[in-house]
Amino acid sequence: MSIPQLGIGTFRLQGEVVIDSVRNGLEAGYRVIDTAQIYGNEAEVGAAIAASGVPRSELFITTKIWIANLSKEKLIASLKESLAKLRTDYVDLTLIHWPSPGGEVPVAEFMAALAEAKAQGLTRQIGVSNFTVELMQQAIDAVGAPAIATNQIELHPYLQNRKVAEFAREHGIHITSYMTLAYGKVLGDAVIQQIAARHHATPAQVVLAWAMQLGYAVIPSSTKRANLDSNLKALDLKLSDDDMAQIAALERNERLTSPDGLAPAWD
Repeated sequence: MSIPQLGIGTFRLQGEVVIDSVRNGLEAGYRVIDTAQIYGNEAEVGAAIAASGVPRSELFITTKIWIANLSKEKLIASLKESLAKLRTDYVDLTLIHWPSPGGEVPVAEFMAALAEAKAQGLTRQIGVSNFTVELMQQAIDAVGAPAIATNQIELHPYLQNRKVAEFAREHGIHITSYMTLAYGKVLGDAVIQQIAARHHATPAQVVLAWAMQLGYAVIPSSTKRANLDSNLKALDLKLSDDDMAQIAALERNERLTSPDGLAPAWD
């Protein structure tokens, strides 16, 4: 199993908005959909998928276990609830959304429960999200690096998260970039715009292509069909070594997601 390069995210999308986004995405040709228990939209995502007529076998669906459900008593039961909402017998990938605050639930406990969910056929692959190097090592100690498909982290030109990405690469763990466009902040960057102009591409296409050329998966969200269509074209954009070097130089450790009481001690 592998992690597809490009999918659609559903963070912050609710009700008819998320239904429309998923429907439009599937019509545009996307087959990867990323959701989470805490997003409160799994049922709507499931409804949109069911209405699309796209065979389940063609889809790659990811959900994430919320911190309230990390204990061995709750994790599998909560995932079964997610499957019911998503109207599927399994998901392709299940992630631990955030590490347990203050280590309340040990990494070894929730990773073992996640591995058991996989053994039961509830999920095809398992992984983590928002994990530091130290936490990734604990997850590896618990279930082994080959069992961990990905670490989904904030990663964009202004926060390139190289320490975590390098550690993951060394252990054969894929990186999934979320907020790849930094809430749109990087789209106005002069360097990005100049590269886009050279390639007759959009700034978003450039940034997505940059992340994918580094080997990362990306899951941008959009409520607009035109943007969904446009983002897909990033798959065909090939950036030069000079382009990649210019974007690498934009690193400024600008983290946009670090919730109080939830975020670990970042690398």
